[in-house]
Amino acid sequence: MSSSSAFTENRGRGPLHGVRLIELAGIGPAPFAAMLLADLGATVIRIDRPVPAQLGIERPLKFNLLLRNRQNLAIDLKSEAGRALVLELVERADGLIEGFRPGVTERLGLGPDPCLARNPRLVYGRMTGWGQDGPLAQAAGHDLNYIAMTGVLSWIGRPDQGPVPPLNLLGDFGGGGLYLALGMLAAILESRASGRGQVVDAAIVDGTASLATSTFGMHAAGLVGPRGTNILDGGAPFYDVYRCKDGKYICVAPIEPRFYAELCRLLGHSADAIGPQQDRQAWGATKERLRQIFESRTRDEWCALLEGTDACFSPVLEPGEAAAHAHLKARQTFVEVDGVVQPAPAPRFSRSVPRTPRPPEAPSGHGSLDALRDWLGEEGAGKWSGQLAQA
Repeated sequence: MSSSSAFTENRGRGPLHGVRLIELAGIGPAPFAAMLLADLGATVIRIDRPVPAQLGIERPLKFNLLLRNRQNLAIDLKSEAGRALVLELVERADGLIEGFRPGVTERLGLGPDPCLARNPRLVYGRMTGWGQDGPLAQAAGHDLNYIAMTGVLSWIGRPDQGPVPPLNLLGDFGGGGLYLALGMLAAILESRASGRGQVVDAAIVDGTASLATSTFGMHAAGLVGPRGTNILDGGAPFYDVYRCKDGKYICVAPIEPRFYAELCRLLGHSADAIGPQQDRQAWGATKERLRQIFESRTRDEWCALLEGTDACFSPVLEPGEAAAHAHLKARQTFVEVDGVVQPAPAPRFSRSVPRTPRPPEAPSGHGSLDALRDWLGEEGAGKWSGQLAQA
């Protein structure tokens, strides 16, 4: 059975079925980590504020895709009853995720010490930009600040321009949420073997630096020059984006000599005629030749000639075009949930197939009481139903 057909069957419960996590509501990388784990089958209950905190970029709930696949409770964490409810949930959890500044959950009475006292096997995941300690630990910041501090942002951009912000993919989600999810999984595995929980300190600065390990190695070896002049940053003519006749874009990335030769052949020229691949002094002229060639046809015409070959070619698709591409449709890389086209859970599993995502839910109504029943049973849900009504 192919991975795509297994996904289509939607017959499994995900490899993390049976793992229970608590998420204290935040924005960005911590919800992303919780989404990743929920996508793979973990039961995640999100503890939200009774009154929205006006954090992040506001949008209708159905489009806040990082909140999919969760159960939601609105609880006042500043109240004694609210804290008591969370600690009762902690007793039944494998892990807890929080993304506040260092010390906030301690002041709420929900820091690692009281939580681990209630559940010694608990994995307590902490997501911050700067980390739990260090001179900047208490400073505000966002993705751009963290990737700038690590040196990684300085490598991204054109040689005649300043560094270019790469959305918030590199810091928040790559160096942040992914590393928190990985750390949670590693610590939960260890906890199940040792019977002891621990704290996972996931800092975006640490994760971003780790993501760039290969580039730091090349830099130390003297193989990375100024921004925009290297093979992987758009400096090389054979690893760049080009504009087409219709104003749309394509990209080529034939790093290996045989793939570069194949690109040149398909373009109707020899490699020497377009430009010697490894001669950096000729890169400017080679890039200009390729620019002229690619501007002579539309993006669709280049797709017809080059897509699926060993020229390492791809069209630069707009987000609305991506889900309609034949390859991504065949793999069901995108799914539609509640009228919203969105990325499907990843990666794929041959047997423990994740279910289709559930849309984000508001932290109120019958869903909240159902969530309590799932975690605490009928009696426990009845005990706390008044607290939910107050929230």
